[in-house]
Amino acid sequence: MSEQPSVFRPGGISYVRIPAPDPDELAAFYAKVFGWSIRKHGKSPAFTDRSGHVIGHFVSDQTATADHGIRPYIYVKSVVDTIEQALKSGASVATEPYPEGNLTIATLRDPAGNTIGIWEQSRITEET
Repeated sequence: MSEQPSVFRPGGISYVRIPAPDPDELAAFYAKVFGWSIRKHGKSPAFTDRSGHVIGHFVSDQTATADHGIRPYIYVKSVVDTIEQALKSGASVATEPYPEGNLTIATLRDPAGNTIGIWEQSRITEET
């Protein structure tokens, strides 16, 4: 019997506040691009990521992280497809996809200006 995902994991990152001038707009971005579940909770929208291990809020009382501070990286099935969806949803590419071992990594700026990373397990092949 497998255990249900839980935010109650000693030592695990489980709660994140994501700065947003318009929390509802940014919540819609994360729901559309990453499939996060969004719910209203007080003044700011709350979220649960697709894994069920991370919860949090989109908050308007903090400044976007841009290129400074802790940067979360979100695992995705396809970096290229996620970038395409993110661009259509108001994000911009901060760092183009690059290989790191058997991973493909990129960074995006969400519509609020926060820099986030995305990654997949694969390999970018160099053209010769």
